[in-house]
Amino acid sequence: MDMYGHLNFIVLGFSCNQFGLQAPEGNHETLNVLKYVRPGEGYIPKFPLFGRIEVNGLQEEPLFKYLKECLPFVNPEIGDIKKFYWSPINVNDIRWNFEKFLIGADGVPLKRYDLHSSSEELEMDIAHLV
Repeated sequence: MDMYGHLNFIVLGFSCNQFGLQAPEGNHETLNVLKYVRPGEGYIPKFPLFGRIEVNGLQEEPLFKYLKECLPFVNPEIGDIKKFYWSPINVNDIRWNFEKFLIGADGVPLKRYDLHSSSEELEMDIAHLV
């Protein structure tokens, strides 16, 4: 947001507890968790943060169902399914926290990034759009 927020660009954040049950806090506690625990040190997001949702399984939010249909999975390894808290598990599911989707200003999904994608790769792709 610091680099591109002034150029018709926005980040949207969604909390999800489906990956190792790492986000059990209530929606009213999320900002304090970010500020004081993870990542801590007074961190305050500079983007809208939505309430906790499900991104996989029977109760997945329609937005994420759409994004996953438009952009196939990035990581060919499924991972440790004992840490997945949804059913059924599908090959196109989001595999872990911090997976990202880049969406154009027209609402068309452009690219999907797994949790190991570099911030430089994402920044370069954003720079080409704005």
